[in-house]
Amino acid sequence: MTRITALIADDEPLLRERLRQHLARLWPELEIVAEARNGREAVELFDLHLPQVVFLDVHMPGQNGIDAARSVARRAQIVFVTAYEQYAVQAFEQGALDYLVKPFDESRLADTVQRLRERLAQPTAPQATALDAVIEQLSAELRQRNAAPGFLQWIKASVGTSVRLIPVEQVAYLRADEKYTLVVWEGGEALIRKSIRELADELDPQRFAQVHRSVIVNLRQVAQVNRGPNETAEIVLLGRKELLPVSRSFVHLFRQM
Repeated sequence: MTRITALIADDEPLLRERLRQHLARLWPELEIVAEARNGREAVELFDLHLPQVVFLDVHMPGQNGIDAARSVARRAQIVFVTAYEQYAVQAFEQGALDYLVKPFDESRLADTVQRLRERLAQPTAPQATALDAVIEQLSAELRQRNAAPGFLQWIKASVGTSVRLIPVEQVAYLRADEKYTLVVWEGGEALIRKSIRELADELDPQRFAQVHRSVIVNLRQVAQVNRGPNETAEIVLLGRKELLPVSRSFVHLFRQM
């Protein structure tokens, strides 16, 4: 049996570990020969090991995954890993590339593994000439997105003995809890070490609002706002019983609601 090797490039150690574990179950004969933290390191490790498959995170510090893909060119099967599904999905589907949207599930990865197996079994395994056009389209979209500030897309939280990746759109609210922050989302609750102040800077202000020095709420989860005494208020959430306080400093956010 021909030895199949792969390289994983992602600046998040947790996501590299998760992808490696899923691949070990779905493709046990695949050998991960290297892991990179950025695009520059990915290219260096690729030239050293020459793997047949490369998993590239689109967003990485320094040299990103798109730039790294140009260097790898058609010498390997490339799978882009991205937090933004809108990144040229149609181009991926029409071309010879594949993609995974973070946080991905094992069933989606299983489809990718099947396609990779089929391509590698062909006499000419590297991607077709559509690769260059797809990379250029991705590069243009990445430049456009980088022109505007990026916001947090998911939150890493410890749940029992595992680490959960929580998509921010599922979060109902966040509340400061001593040295931690309580994250309440559709699937339950969890504590993280990041402060409310840090989260307020990283979340999209069009979707999340700080309504109290210790509370941030997902505006899409707000059912109504009840005014209280001394220019305060309480937030009623969709499908939840708890009420969230709105302090005087933030009540102006809801004056037009």
